[in-house]
Amino acid sequence: MFNINEKNYELAKQLRHELHMHPELSMEEKWTKQHLMEFLKANTTKWEVVDRGDWFYAAYKAENPKKKIAFRGDFDAIPVYDDIDAEWKSQFDGVGHKCGHDGHVSNLCLTALEIEEKGCDNDVYLVFQHAEEIGEGGQYCAVLMDEEKIDEVFAFHNKSGFPYGNCVFRKGTLACASKGMEIIMTGAPAHASTPENGKNPALAIAALIEAIPGFISPEINKGITLATVVQVDIGERAFGVSAHKGRLALTIRGEYEAEMDRLQENLENLAKAEAEKYGLTVEFAFCDVFPETKNHDESIDKIEAACKALGIPVSWKELPDRGSEDFGYFTKRVPGALFSIGNGEEYPAVHDSKFDFIDEEMKYATALFLELAK
Repeated sequence: MFNINEKNYELAKQLRHELHMHPELSMEEKWTKQHLMEFLKANTTKWEVVDRGDWFYAAYKAENPKKKIAFRGDFDAIPVYDDIDAEWKSQFDGVGHKCGHDGHVSNLCLTALEIEEKGCDNDVYLVFQHAEEIGEGGQYCAVLMDEEKIDEVFAFHNKSGFPYGNCVFRKGTLACASKGMEIIMTGAPAHASTPENGKNPALAIAALIEAIPGFISPEINKGITLATVVQVDIGERAFGVSAHKGRLALTIRGEYEAEMDRLQENLENLAKAEAEKYGLTVEFAFCDVFPETKNHDESIDKIEAACKALGIPVSWKELPDRGSEDFGYFTKRVPGALFSIGNGEEYPAVHDSKFDFIDEEMKYATALFLELAK
C-alpha cells in the first residue's frame, strides 16, 4: 500500500509493539526515548540523531534543499489499564499507551526508514516529543522550529468515530486551549457552634461555582468556552470545627485562547472580591497548560492535495476537539497542521482501556508525510 517497503513496515510494527509493552508516563519516558534513539541508530545511516535531554530529534539533510520540513510525534503514555488481548499488552499495571503515541513515534521511524531508502529533496526533521499528555513537552520541542528555521511542521493522530483510513482534518482551531486552575482560599477556624468567630471559605467558593454558567455562556463568548469543576475541598470531617481552608479545582478551556484567558480573569476577579467580602486570603495555581492548536489554512490545503494524490478519502471536522493538544506550541512558531487517520466509526476511543493503535495506519501517515516532504 502506498509503495511503503514491507520490510520497513514490519520493523516499525515490531517497534510499536515493543513500545506498547513498555509504556511510561509523562516526564518518565527514559526507556522509551533511549529505545527509539537506538532503533534509529541501528537501522539508518543518513539521519543525525540529536539528544536534547527529555526529547530528541533526527535530521536528514538533502543535497540541495529548498525547504525544511518537520514532523512531530509524541511518546508518553497515560495512567489507564491496558485491557487488550494481544501479545504486546502493557507489562506495567495501570499504565498504557491508550492514546496511540506508540504509533505516532513508530510512524516517525517508518518515515525515517523510507527516506533512508528513497531519499528526499528537502531537509526533514523528525521531532520525538515527551510529555504531551500534560501539555509540558511541546513548549520545549517547539524551539527547534526557530533554531533550525523550519518552514513547516506536521503531525498526525488517530481518530475514532470516522471511517477507517480517512484523513480527518479541520482548518482553524483543531483542539481547544485548556489549563488546570486551582483557587485556594484561607480564613480562620472557629468552633462549629460559633462560626461567626471564624472565617469560612465555603460561601465564597459556592459563589464561584454558582457564577460559572454565566461566565461560560455562549451569549458572551466566541466558540467553545468551558469551566469544569473537578474537585471541591473545604475543611475537614470534624463536626466541631468551622472550615477555614478551601480549594476549588477547575479545568478551564476555550476554542480560542483569548476567551479562555478572559474566563480565567473573570474567575480570579470574582475570587478576589469574594475573599475580601469574607475576610479570606486567596491564591491561584495552574497546571497542565495547553495552547489552542490552530491549523494553518495553507498547510491543510497541502494535506488535502496529498490525500488526493495518494487516493486517500478525506473527512472534514465540523467542530474543534474539546480536548487539548500541545502541538499548538509548534504552530504558534511556524505554519503547520495536525491531521488524523480514522480508526473506524465504532472503534474504541482514545483513553479507553480497550484502545490500541492500528498498525496499518502507519502506512497511511507515512505516505502522507513523504508526500508533504516533497
